[in-house]
Amino acid sequence: MDSPALVIAAIGALGIGAQWIAWRTGWPAIVLMLIAGFLAGPILNLFSPEETFGSLLEPMIGIGVALILFEGGLSLDFRELRHSGSAVWRLATIGVAVGWALGSLAGYGIAGLVWPVAILFGGILVVTGPTVVLPLLRQSSVQTRPASILKWEAIVNDPTGALCAVIAYEYFRRISESPGASLFEVVPPLIFAAALSGLIGYCAAWLISYLFPRGAVPEYLKVPVLFSMVIAVFVVSNMIEHEAGLVAVTVMGVALANMDVSSLRSIHPFKENIAVLLVSGIFIVLSASLNWEDLQYLNWRFAAFLVALLFLVRPATVLISLLGSPIPWNERLFVAWIAPRGIVLVAISGLFALRLNELGYGDGNVLIGLSFAVVVATIVAHGFTVDLVAKLLKVKGATRPGLIIAGSTSWTIALAKQMHELKTPVMIVDSSWQRLAAARREGLPFYHGEILNEATEHNLDLNPYQVLVAATENEAYNALVCNEFAHEIGRDSVYQLGEASDDDRRALPESLRGRALFTSGFGVTEVEERQQEGWTFRRTKLTEEFTIDDAREKLGDKAQMLLLLRENGAMRFFTHAAKPEPRPGDIVITYSPQQLKRAEAETARREAEANAGKAKPA
Repeated sequence: MDSPALVIAAIGALGIGAQWIAWRTGWPAIVLMLIAGFLAGPILNLFSPEETFGSLLEPMIGIGVALILFEGGLSLDFRELRHSGSAVWRLATIGVAVGWALGSLAGYGIAGLVWPVAILFGGILVVTGPTVVLPLLRQSSVQTRPASILKWEAIVNDPTGALCAVIAYEYFRRISESPGASLFEVVPPLIFAAALSGLIGYCAAWLISYLFPRGAVPEYLKVPVLFSMVIAVFVVSNMIEHEAGLVAVTVMGVALANMDVSSLRSIHPFKENIAVLLVSGIFIVLSASLNWEDLQYLNWRFAAFLVALLFLVRPATVLISLLGSPIPWNERLFVAWIAPRGIVLVAISGLFALRLNELGYGDGNVLIGLSFAVVVATIVAHGFTVDLVAKLLKVKGATRPGLIIAGSTSWTIALAKQMHELKTPVMIVDSSWQRLAAARREGLPFYHGEILNEATEHNLDLNPYQVLVAATENEAYNALVCNEFAHEIGRDSVYQLGEASDDDRRALPESLRGRALFTSGFGVTEVEERQQEGWTFRRTKLTEEFTIDDAREKLGDKAQMLLLLRENGAMRFFTHAAKPEPRPGDIVITYSPQQLKRAEAETARREAEANAGKAKPA
């Protein structure tokens, strides 16, 4: 492919295509992206990013990584640290020192690297990488505390690992220029540069938090201004010291996340989309840039190094760091196993490989192939075992998709009770303690609080719930809840009762509402009337012999089908615009008149009497 435009299109298609296949199959997306890039680059030779982008390749990847770290920092709220703060602090201090030392020893003693290269690579290995950790956590349901520890460690340690590599490089560069140089001549200036970069990032965050709420930036310019400022902060900080920009953008993201800038909530979907595009594109570019020459250094010693990294270095780092902490042992062991590496490791390794060669360390070329080997080995090992290890160590969250219901009414209580009996995780949320009395009497899980309050995100773990039903008595409020959660759960997974009248239909555009439940579009008023008439929820199991048509005939015309519950727990709702395809093994949840149950009971009684009469001897 000679055209840069064609190469960019191919990178986008391969990256997003790999993400889509991962969603369909459940495979780790990063593994598929690495495979796609490797096939397009060194194997099929469809394109070469270095030839296409030339000198722009390195700054493009650097800015992409900076935006990813900034987006990750925006997801870090200090309130998450109430239960995991001590563990995160230990991993960011003791863990960095222990991991750097053990990684350097393994590089020298097992991989056979010379000391300068081993020490520099050991510093880079401190990173775990949000670009791979966050997709793994999103893909597998892990309990809140270990997931929070892994997320914070990944984002905080990315710039830390880069700084470790910079410290090692600058030290060996000074030694090559003046052999008498000491470590104390190198470290303090670098620490000062990192602190100054962090201050620049914090000041940029404060400026955004000051300008945005006061209307100094129009709504349509907020995203461009924010991302332009991130890039400017990254570039300026890198001019102070190599890779200090990663510190600056991480601090900027974390600071903004904790400054309560309400206008940032509106850009969350956009920033998440940008992060997905950047992760996909950068992984394709980096894996396609790999050359066969980079792999010629790999041998049995490097294989042994990878084994040591997985089974000795990482577990020892975590277990030593968390000694004496309140974290349970099963969670410590889980965190000790999960440490996939990603973009930052490869990008920084490629950068310093060239610089080490300039200093006369021939092993610098080894870093490129070895960094890719580490990325592939850790992603495959951790990506394919995260669910299994989580189950064995009992840190797995809810395995079946959950249902969160906004509003405690007689109808929602009946629905929650039915789903709870079918082993579906259910949570009823309401701001009224009085309205939640029925949920308490039925023994149903509930949360007392305002679902739209930001504190709810931190007091209530929303990860187990993949479907939301807003069914309060206020249709406009239901639409607001659905619109708020659409970007987190998915527009196709937020539902509300239908509109009660034509006036409501004109007042609430379809784009603002959730999917309307029931094919008839029952509204709040209709549902309340039917509740008073004694309508109830019923469940019917479909088989090869008993199909959906048989169920409709048995249930009658008045019965309203609400959803299909798949054998794996997935919920597929009947709406005014969609009718899911029934399969054998599905359970149909219907909303039916009470008379239906009485008629069935009477029919069953008559059949039993008739069978008993036939059984009497003549």
